[in-house]
Amino acid sequence: MRTVRTRRLVVVLLLGATLCGTAAAQQPARSVTEETVHEVAAQLRCVVCQNLSVADSPSEMAQQMRAIVRERLAAGERPEQVVQYFVDRYGEWILLSPRPRGFNLLVWLFPAVAVAVGLVILTVVLRRWTRQHRASAATPSTLDAAMSERIRRELERER
Repeated sequence: MRTVRTRRLVVVLLLGATLCGTAAAQQPARSVTEETVHEVAAQLRCVVCQNLSVADSPSEMAQQMRAIVRERLAAGERPEQVVQYFVDRYGEWILLSPRPRGFNLLVWLFPAVAVAVGLVILTVVLRRWTRQHRASAATPSTLDAAMSERIRRELERER
């Protein structure tokens, strides 16, 4: 009789532990704000109207993508995981702003490099221009004696 009670107790304890374990493993659905959904959807490109984000697009596909974002966030996924889900499904193209690594790094660095090179070129051109201007202003124009005498006579006549 004692072994039967012990077995029953062990079965009840195992059943209780199993139920508690599955309840703890499941993440309860949490409420997701529209702001969070908008932030994640703003990072994604609409596949129908390709120059708009999923957050701004009025297309039906964008509405479906926003619903997926909302569901995944409610299931407990982090925003990065939701974005990665879409990247895995559609590729890096789905991101409105490319990640700054690999070949995409050129997209991030090229504007800064172009501005720096432009400033260097502008500085060099301005320095050359001001040097030439100073050099031409510093050297007096040489007139021969006959020309300067003619100019002096014409100035005296005007008086």
